[in-house]
Amino acid sequence: MPLAPEYEAMFSALAEEPGPKISDLSPAEGREMYRVMRAVNPELSIGAVEDRQIETEVGSIPIRIYRPTAEGPLPIVMNFHGGGWVIGDLDTADSVCRGLSEAASCIVISVDYRLAPEHVYPAAVDDAYAATCWAAANVDELGGSGKLAVTGESAGGNLATVVCQKARDENGPRIDFQLLAYPVVDHDLSRPSYDENGEGYLLEKSTMVWFWDHYCPPERRNEPAACPLLAQSLADLPPAVVLTAEFDPLRDEGKAYADALAAAGVPAKLICYDGLVHDFLATAAVFQCSRAAFEEAAAELRQGLA
Repeated sequence: MPLAPEYEAMFSALAEEPGPKISDLSPAEGREMYRVMRAVNPELSIGAVEDRQIETEVGSIPIRIYRPTAEGPLPIVMNFHGGGWVIGDLDTADSVCRGLSEAASCIVISVDYRLAPEHVYPAAVDDAYAATCWAAANVDELGGSGKLAVTGESAGGNLATVVCQKARDENGPRIDFQLLAYPVVDHDLSRPSYDENGEGYLLEKSTMVWFWDHYCPPERRNEPAACPLLAQSLADLPPAVVLTAEFDPLRDEGKAYADALAAAGVPAKLICYDGLVHDFLATAAVFQCSRAAFEEAAAELRQGLA
């Protein structure tokens, strides 16, 4: 299927005034660029938003709690933002969290985990898991119903998968569902989707190399907490929906993870959106082509927590 016209127009406009690639920037510059790309839109409907600092066994972690207009108690969804473990924060995830909270009638807790290269692997993993344990231990205070899910985009999808594996292996919180949006699950950049979509479609192969080099030393990249596809077993994990995009270099590894979950006996559904690119959930408020995908993702989340 051709690239969606709205993305075609966006890329044509960007080509007329090309800016630097993230892989040519410092982490600080990359973070600033990403904040501009995914700015907060306070006009998006939400019941309430609260910023908090929680104390965990790995230290203090900033979180942002989104409550929909629906009455509780409600399921709790842990969100881990994207950005290659190097860029991204609570603000860059804000629009998606607002949308998911309202559309899926759930409490969304967005986690501001530590970023590389200041805090390399496994700092982000430690924060994501500690925040999930905190939420599970504070269900009543949060107004939760007892249902718990994890979600994340890209590197956040990576952290969501790893949190599920750690919870299984360490007798941690019961996680009922995982919604993985174009997740990073492997450090192998040689799959066909990297060759087909590695340049010109927002996320580029050079950017993924930049992310990995900042985040995780090569000698540790085969560890399941870095590359969850390489886990010895994927059995007994929560049911999953994996979202991928036709024009995304991460498309094939997302499919590989969904297939591996299913082979291990985990209910896993793969949805690949034709015509879309990486990060499509972020454009749902402005692009009609990605709005339907966002609504379907929210519906899958709601159903997974029913």
